[in-house]
Amino acid sequence: MHMEEEKETCCCHKKKERTEKEYKDLIHRLNRIEGQIRGIRGMVEKDVYCTDILVQVAAVNAALNSFNKVLLANHIKTCVTRDIREGREETVEELLDTLQKLMK
Repeated sequence: MHMEEEKETCCCHKKKERTEKEYKDLIHRLNRIEGQIRGIRGMVEKDVYCTDILVQVAAVNAALNSFNKVLLANHIKTCVTRDIREGREETVEELLDTLQKLMK
C-alpha cells in the first residue's frame, strides 16, 4: 500500500497512521494497564481482601479512561478535523456514535 493510500484510509477504513510519540505513549499506557490487570489477578489468587481489590480495579478504570481521553483527543485533532475540512461530514456522526458508546 502506498503512503498516500494509507493516509486516505484513516478512520474511514479503520486504519490510522500515528506519530512515533503518539504510538509510544499509547503502548506505554496499555502496558501499564496490562500490568495492573495482572496485579489484580494475583490479588484474587492470593485471596486479598475485597476492598483492596476494588481499589485496584478503580485505578485500572481510571487508567482506561485516561487512555480513552488521549486517544479521543488525538482522533479529533487529526482524523475528525481532516475529514471535516475535506467535506466528510459523516465523520461527525461517527464521533457522536462513539461518544454515546463511551458514555454508557
